[in-house]
Amino acid sequence: MSKFNIVTISRDLSAGTVVFLVALPLCLGIALASDAPPFAGILSGIIGGIVIGLLSGSHTSVSGPAAGLTAIVALQIKDLGTFEAFLLALLFAGLIQICLGMVRAGVLGSFCPSSVIKGLLAAIGVILILKQIPHVVGHDSDPEGDMSFFQYDHENSFSSIIAMVDDLHPGPAIIGMLSIILLVAWEKVAFLKKSNLPGPLVVVFLGISFKWLFECIDESLEISANHLVKVPITENVNSFIGLLRSPDFSQWDNPAVYSAGIILALVASLETLLNLNAVDKLDPQQRTSPPNRELIAQGVGNTILAMIGGIPMTSVIVRSSVNINAGVQTKLSAIFHGILLLICVLFFPMILNMIPLSCLAAILLVTGVKLVNPLLIKRMWDEGRYQFLPFLITLSAIVLTDILKGILIGLAVSITFILSSNLRRPIKRIMEKHLGGEVLHILLANQVSFLNRSALDQTLREVPRGGHVLIDASNSDYIDPDILELIRNFKEEVAPAHGAQVSLRGFRQKYLLKDEIQFVDYSTRELQDSLSPLQVLQILLEGNERFRTRQRLTRDLGRQLNRAAMGQHPLAVILSCIDSRSPAEMIFDQGLGDIFSIRIAGNVISPNILASLEYSCAIAGAKLILVVGHTNCGAVTAAVDLVGASANPEQATGCQHMSHIVNPIQHVIDLPSCQQMAGATQEEKAAFVDEVSKKNVLRIGREIPLQSKTIQKLVAEGRIAVASGFYNVATGEIQIIAKSMDTNNIHE
Repeated sequence: MSKFNIVTISRDLSAGTVVFLVALPLCLGIALASDAPPFAGILSGIIGGIVIGLLSGSHTSVSGPAAGLTAIVALQIKDLGTFEAFLLALLFAGLIQICLGMVRAGVLGSFCPSSVIKGLLAAIGVILILKQIPHVVGHDSDPEGDMSFFQYDHENSFSSIIAMVDDLHPGPAIIGMLSIILLVAWEKVAFLKKSNLPGPLVVVFLGISFKWLFECIDESLEISANHLVKVPITENVNSFIGLLRSPDFSQWDNPAVYSAGIILALVASLETLLNLNAVDKLDPQQRTSPPNRELIAQGVGNTILAMIGGIPMTSVIVRSSVNINAGVQTKLSAIFHGILLLICVLFFPMILNMIPLSCLAAILLVTGVKLVNPLLIKRMWDEGRYQFLPFLITLSAIVLTDILKGILIGLAVSITFILSSNLRRPIKRIMEKHLGGEVLHILLANQVSFLNRSALDQTLREVPRGGHVLIDASNSDYIDPDILELIRNFKEEVAPAHGAQVSLRGFRQKYLLKDEIQFVDYSTRELQDSLSPLQVLQILLEGNERFRTRQRLTRDLGRQLNRAAMGQHPLAVILSCIDSRSPAEMIFDQGLGDIFSIRIAGNVISPNILASLEYSCAIAGAKLILVVGHTNCGAVTAAVDLVGASANPEQATGCQHMSHIVNPIQHVIDLPSCQQMAGATQEEKAAFVDEVSKKNVLRIGREIPLQSKTIQKLVAEGRIAVASGFYNVATGEIQIIAKSMDTNNIHE
């Protein structure tokens, strides 16, 4: 929750002033484009600032007359015959919005794809650029606030830019260009950017000053009323009140009023939720606005507007983005902008009418440039076509039609892509190589609907005869009855006919499909007896590949625990270092009871270690002894550092038994090479330590059968193999550097 203090209040008042200046012509322009009285747009801006600002939970969103509703408002005013009848429809719409908020319909905004939201933001930026370029040079035939491609002046967004070439006005153009330069400088020059004075406010003062200056020095530069803000002038408060309108309650029995109200409520609510979501993404503090509270606030605001003669409002991206760029901290900014609108329209309309439209257009144009972020476009491109195409189509549709139509087109395209993706890839297919053989692992999605039936049916029919499939619903919250029926039919009829086996996991009790694992995913006596030492080594290397590529097998650890309690039949014994980064079960992707694991610093051997190795192979039946060293080994580093040292390992390290680790490792260290490391770089020393580590595990691999007659005999009979490997703690990869099949052929 943002708190008010002297700093936030100062920044909010500054941001509110900037938003007020930009909102003023937009309120008038949107009312004009909606075929409504200009004063109705001002009222929407006032209520949108004060009332919505007080009731809303958003700190950055600014509400006002909705550019996306201009076509709908104009059509409804025409169909209902009078503006007062339209106000009755707006009253009904406001009440519907309050009800939508109370039933928590705001959650619907969360279902809008991010590609549509990002496309909306980028499109608003493009529209601001296209629409404001003519205003910057004084081509003001189309009112500010008209965001539709086809304009109020019968031009379009592109033709208007071409038409401005023949309608350049020197005075407004000079002010507009100077305003852009000043705004860019305010962002680039350090002392200007750090100043408490907002650049847009300076731009407005510059515009008013140059207007006066041009009137004094040159008639050709004089700025006419057509290029200035046009606020309705009221002489006093009574005159202001006289402009208010009220609904025509005599139309209460007109069905068209209620259908218009429903349309207004639904469209305004949709636009508000999407805009609110988009504005939250722009917020530097990444605050989340409560959507249900926003719907209630908008409903209250529109109800009030209906009673006093305003036009519908929503949360508006243009004003909100200006608010964020101006440094808003809390919702005080939106409230203050509404208060300024009320005070200035009441008491200072003449001053407002001296503001050139070109300087306000410059503020909006610079805001648009910030919204069209090339990094955003690149990021969407990098995310693939399922994100980029809906983003691009939403952007293009909004620019080439209007905000509402563009959003609806974007939503339709995005939903089509989602459905297409679900139809093609409703499931994740992984071919897993378990100890008992290959298993096709089908991982069902979170929501599995009838739309996924065809794809799942095709996948199940691709299971080979005699194959094995695991259907995994562990991540599924909902599975359609049609899908459940398909799975039952496959398990009970299709699979038995094809000699295939079906395992199930993760299905809820209500689905009447019990968990049943039929494949072997742990080591058994039969499996242990059937494998050769080289096959066991291959199993370990395949496991390391899965670990390295993050495709570890899915295991039922509870089932393995129950099986392991009845006995153990490990395939291999791993002699590894105690380093915390190299747990054998993980780096070889093995399950409970699949391997013996002996860990000792530096992989050194002793009678105790040899006894453990002998038991593992001669009694427990392990087929492979694998000695695994690793990069950046602390024990080897200590051995290298202590070569030739005057103090013994105990004196140097304070560890009483350190010599039992260091001394055996030092047998493989080349003393002259080690002495050359005195002036070596950190990288060169690390490479030397790794080389010593490799020599050490090679030595251990040779020593094990030489020091143990039991192991030597097992190797000679071909019952076991001894291998040496080297593990890279940075990449996760195991490299086999030697293996012995008999005592006469130690190396490979």
